[in-house]
Amino acid sequence: MPGMGGSLHINLLNQTTVTTFNHRVFTVALLQILAVGLVIFLTAALAGGLTRFNLSTAAESEPAARSVLRYVFGAIWLFDGLLQFQPAMPLGLGSNVIAPTAAGNPGWLASLVIHAVNLWNLHPIALAAAVAWWQVGLGVALIVSNGVLSRVVGGISALYALMIWVVGNGMGGILQSTSSILFGWPGATIWYTLAGGALVLTSERFSRLFSRVTLRAVSVILALGALQQLRPSVGFWRGGNANALTQMASSMTPVAQPHWLSWLVREGGVLSGSMGGGFNVLVILWLLVVAAGLWMSVERGWMWPVWTTVAFALVFWVLGQDLAIFGGVATDLNSLPPMAALVLIASPRLRAAAPLRRRLPREIRSQTGAVVASFAASMVLVSGVGMLLAPFSSAEPTFYLAANGSTTTVNAAAPNFSLVDQHGHRVSLTPSSGQWTLLSFLDPVCYTDCPLLAAQMRDVLLQAHSPHLRAIAIAANPKYHTTAQVQHFASIHGMDSIANFHYLNGTTAQLRDVWNAYGIQVYNVPKSVMSVHADYLFLISPTGRIRVVLGDDPGSGAIYQQRSSEQVVLNYLASFGVN
Repeated sequence: MPGMGGSLHINLLNQTTVTTFNHRVFTVALLQILAVGLVIFLTAALAGGLTRFNLSTAAESEPAARSVLRYVFGAIWLFDGLLQFQPAMPLGLGSNVIAPTAAGNPGWLASLVIHAVNLWNLHPIALAAAVAWWQVGLGVALIVSNGVLSRVVGGISALYALMIWVVGNGMGGILQSTSSILFGWPGATIWYTLAGGALVLTSERFSRLFSRVTLRAVSVILALGALQQLRPSVGFWRGGNANALTQMASSMTPVAQPHWLSWLVREGGVLSGSMGGGFNVLVILWLLVVAAGLWMSVERGWMWPVWTTVAFALVFWVLGQDLAIFGGVATDLNSLPPMAALVLIASPRLRAAAPLRRRLPREIRSQTGAVVASFAASMVLVSGVGMLLAPFSSAEPTFYLAANGSTTTVNAAAPNFSLVDQHGHRVSLTPSSGQWTLLSFLDPVCYTDCPLLAAQMRDVLLQAHSPHLRAIAIAANPKYHTTAQVQHFASIHGMDSIANFHYLNGTTAQLRDVWNAYGIQVYNVPKSVMSVHADYLFLISPTGRIRVVLGDDPGSGAIYQQRSSEQVVLNYLASFGVN
């Protein structure tokens, strides 16, 4: 594990992480959901709710469009929730899905997105399990409830989707100059927000407002999408391999997917590149015609704009978004299918349709719906509490274990040494005056991993806040380890402010003896002042015995990895009674 310039490379299907995630999702969370669901069901039964559920006058006369909206977006939430059960989600969603949306956005929004990424990566198992069951619960609750509960769940789903749109989708790229409606602009979950908001309305207000507002909102968005396509920065006016759709196709087709889909996406990219600006002219005209048609269909009852919108969505869901469900970290169907669904549901034909026929007897519909809704409510409640509590819990060691593997517990004699610290004081390993020692090796001129390791050791001392713990870092560079360099490193990285943090130095021969004694390979490379060295932490007992060896390559800028490594160290210290 190089100490210089290394970036964190993690297998998203790390077996330890996958096993832990499956246990959390299918054992811990499921048992909690069943227990809470049973309580909700028994409470509803005692209150007589089983015989009244979904049988109010408003529920029985629910407009057809509202029923279909519940079924369709309930199914979409359910499908999205099932995608969240993919084993790559804990390690992949934050860095591979959310983080890229920060690029090109204003600083305040990029900062918000990165904050969300770091929050996810500090608690990936807890949040991944909670989000999966939360979305399944929202979907099931929308499907089975057509009364007051459906309005409540609609409001919850709208607020949740709006939050995801901001911090998970980077506001759908509406503030980015390179966004395209073909690639996901204005964001998938903005349509979920509109659907959830419509479900909050009473049946009367829904019948009066939903179709008109939805069709005209989509009309405006499609017109804005056409204007967005006019911008040179979007890249659709270029020909050949420089064309935006051609480049997108090249990036999507390597993902594991059916051969026929890969062929369609690749050929669509080739066609766009060969036509250059001509292809973009067709897209713009298509968008403008559909936008105008949807706007006028509110008054004229036209269906052709609806079907044209659906056709547009299906074509570019394939060519521009590659169906969006492959790759192991897909979170939704992307933006075009929910947009098409909204337009279909708001169509003039469905607006005029009579309420859907109820084929099952009232008692069966009510009692069965109440049972299913009880456990759906439990999914939302349990997972919602889990999401709220996760940020206040200790950082998970998930990324540490995925990057470095399991730690090694030993009971071997620690090689002794006697060197001088940054203050000029001689420090020896033994005797240690009853103190545990956290030992590592840091390059005093390193500016990539070593500052992270130093910060990690410092923070462990601060969090443990124990007089029985000290941290020792040994200079790890054969050429550059002067007293001034060691003192400068200690000063700029806050080590001088910690009384029991010692950064030791000596002659090259003395340092090399210590490196060799602990099995640490250190060497310089041409054209770089920084050294390459193995990154390890040793936890040494007061009696001079090595008790734990931790591989510890944080990866450049991987703050979540640093925090999870700290937690592993603190857990071991607690197990040894150091607090």
